Amino acid sequence: MSTQQQRARAVLREAGHTLAEEARIRLADKPAPLWQLLVLVNLLSTRISADIAIAAARELNTAGGTTPHGMAGLTWQDRVDALGRAHYVRYDESTATRLGDCAAQVTDEYRGDLRRLANAAQHDRARLESRLQGFPGIGPTGAHMFCREAQDVWSWLRPYTDTLARRGAEAVGLPADEQALGRLVDGHDMARFTAGLTRVARDSGLADTVRGAAR
Repeated sequence: MSTQQQRARAVLREAGHTLAEEARIRLADKPAPLWQLLVLVNLLSTRISADIAIAAARELNTAGGTTPHGMAGLTWQDRVDALGRAHYVRYDESTATRLGDCAAQVTDEYRGDLRRLANAAQHDRARLESRLQGFPGIGPTGAHMFCREAQDVWSWLRPYTDTLARRGAEAVGLPADEQALGRLVDGHDMARFTAGLTRVARDSGLADTVRGAAR
């Protein structure tokens, strides 16, 4: 096994858990979990801690917002209350409105099924990113986040990395080249690998841990 493969395995071992896993979303190529991923990304796109955003996603799912129809069925106050239980309080009112608008858009444009979003994008990454940015609250960072996670179930996205993940790769001595990174792990591990690289990029201590674990 090469040194780079050892480091890639160390990333998976030390930091390789996806945001969807943290939010208890069982990601699959199905309408409900893809919607839940979109909600999670929307929550993470606000200037608030990731832990609070993930907790908010769980609360909204528990409240019944697991599908666009379910989210639309929650009142604005229901959504505010769910966000409040997760201490997502600074942006709770605007986010409650935004999520209702997002549910309506997914229903109107894609009949509640984000697999139709992939089809509308013709399985083209740039088109997918552009369409994702058409949802309220999601910009380039959110679109990248969605694609990093969605490659777990949309194999046509693989290998998908972004600037943050590639910066993490450099921090542990891995190549900052998407195709090269994709060759270091199995395809079904790519989402976890990329999630780990983004954590490494944000945490120099974790980068040190990964480098040490790979020796």
